[in-house]
Amino acid sequence: MSRPIGTPVELERRRQQAVQAVADGQARQTVATVLGVHVKTVSRWVRAARTPGGVAAKVHPGPTPGLTDADLKRLAELLLQGAKAHGWHNQLWTAARVARLIEHEFHIRYHPEHVREILKRRLGWTSQKPRRKAR
Repeated sequence: MSRPIGTPVELERRRQQAVQAVADGQARQTVATVLGVHVKTVSRWVRAARTPGGVAAKVHPGPTPGLTDADLKRLAELLLQGAKAHGWHNQLWTAARVARLIEHEFHIRYHPEHVREILKRRLGWTSQKPRRKAR
C-alpha cells in the first residue's frame, strides 16, 4: 500500500482528528469510512495516541547515500590529482570516468548521470566544457 498524499503535518492532523472523533464517541468504522482507511488503521492510531508523540508527523529520511561524507572528501582528493594520475591520457574528468573511479575506489556502481548529480549537489562541482585550442 502506498503512503497517502499530503505533507507530514497534514497527515498528523488527519490522525489527530480521527483519534478525537473516536474519543468523542464516533464509531471507529464510521471514522474509517469517512477518512477512507481501514478500521484497523483507526484502531492503530487510537492506540498510538496513548504514547507520547504517537501520531506525530515523521519526516521520511529517504535513502541513505552510498558515499559517506568521508568518502566524498576522499573522492574530491582523488579528483584533484587529475585524470592522468588515474590512468587516462588527458586531464579531462568526465562523468563516465568519475563513475569508473568511484567503482574502483569505493566499490559502488553509479550511472554517469547520477555521478553528475553527486558532483553537483554534494561536492558543489559543476560541469565545465574544456576550452578549444586555436589551430
